[in-house]
Amino acid sequence: MTATPFQNASKWIDAENAQDPNHETYQAITYPKELLYSNRMYERLMDFHPNASEEVQIASKAQHICRWKIARESYPMNRVGYLKWREDLKKFHAKTTAVILEKAGYSEEFIARVSFLIEKKLLKKDAETQLLEDVICLVFLEYYLDPFVHKHDREKMKNIILKTWLKMSEKGQQEALKINYSAANLELIKESLEL
Repeated sequence: MTATPFQNASKWIDAENAQDPNHETYQAITYPKELLYSNRMYERLMDFHPNASEEVQIASKAQHICRWKIARESYPMNRVGYLKWREDLKKFHAKTTAVILEKAGYSEEFIARVSFLIEKKLLKKDAETQLLEDVICLVFLEYYLDPFVHKHDREKMKNIILKTWLKMSEKGQQEALKINYSAANLELIKESLEL
């Protein structure tokens, strides 16, 4: 059976992310960090919104494609440097994905839409961009909040949680409250949101 464009694109995105030299261990298995992130994004999307379009599905998998190739340290270690790094990453992720999608045989229109989503354009106005942002926030809260808590002080964490919360739709926020947090992190979230 011939593979569909989606199957090929997914396989090639995974192959790129599998080259990540950084690793993360989850449930006693060690994964290339961005491959694990990509899988978490896709699984969370399909759980949260099973009818998501193919464009959003690909954007979820490719959200951090080859992220390690542009190091945060190569930019000034201040807010301006951070924002520039984030902006350049979005364009890099979109461009890297576009090459894969072209190879998979997708139309220019489809590729442009995936790039639009990866670059998170029209957040709060475009329903699919918002859906992708909700998934990004949910994955962060479920898997990456705890490591952050150990790195930053309480006030900074409250600020990070509040900013994350405000990026989400109401549906995303309701979903976030269903995540199984540690007692300490749940307390921190409630404090941040004044619940």
